Amino acid sequence: MSGAHSTMSVFAPNAGPNGLPPGVGIGLKRAHCEALLADPSLVDFVEIHAENFMSAGGPNLILLDRIAEAWPLSIHGVGLSIGGKERLDREHLHRLRKLIDRTSPASFSEHLAWSSHDGVYFNDLLPVVYDTPTLNRVIVNINEAQDFLGVRMLLENPSTYVAFSASSWHEAEFLQQIAQSTGCGLLLDVNNLYVSCYNHDWSAQDWLSHITLDLVGEIHVAGHEAIQDAEGQTLLIDSHGDPVGEPVFELLEHVITRGGIRPVLVERDNDIPPLSVLLQETDQVRQIIERTAYAAVL
Repeated sequence: MSGAHSTMSVFAPNAGPNGLPPGVGIGLKRAHCEALLADPSLVDFVEIHAENFMSAGGPNLILLDRIAEAWPLSIHGVGLSIGGKERLDREHLHRLRKLIDRTSPASFSEHLAWSSHDGVYFNDLLPVVYDTPTLNRVIVNINEAQDFLGVRMLLENPSTYVAFSASSWHEAEFLQQIAQSTGCGLLLDVNNLYVSCYNHDWSAQDWLSHITLDLVGEIHVAGHEAIQDAEGQTLLIDSHGDPVGEPVFELLEHVITRGGIRPVLVERDNDIPPLSVLLQETDQVRQIIERTAYAAVL
């Protein structure tokens, strides 16, 4: 762990440090907006992708204002390229800052990944090497982002399909060190954790033992699909287009039992089903929360 850069970001203490309620939210899709806005009580909070609301004006931002007025809002970024080797894109930071100033979100999050290089943007979240130079670079980038945006960031654990021989850190310890060095929190994507553990033959319980669950400000659950690789081995893919699987719900219950109730978001970004289907999944999450809360008082 020696050699890690540890200069902590300084940002306004009241600026977005996870004001999400400890309930169940949904990743908001346009097809569901009007039905949910007609009855906001169906969910406790909503999450939007920042890059979908970076227009200069018009009906897009009018809708955003209605959303921000109806629920506590989580803004989830996918384009900062926190793990990239280049400086953060200042124009992108400016657009994010405008969005944050407009909506005063309860939470802002990004990914431990890179998605751009030399001015080229990729339609994917690409993995980083878990070594000390990468660690120090990510720390610098998060400090810059938090200082510029004036909010605390939650950093999401990735789903991975390859492991780099150059990696010298355990993934969870890598995330833990970033959080300790920058003051950021963690967004624990339970589906990503399950997918990575399956693909790399890790133990999820061991992975969780390497982080402080108090750092977790939000949890995501989503679906995945199984494919066969070139050698005929099963590989899990974080598709966000399938129902949340029972193993992911079981891992969620383990996390909440160990770390306490957190805001939990149900994600579905592809093959969007009717709202009623997603609300069945939010009900399953509520049942897990209620069950763990009841067990805690026995």
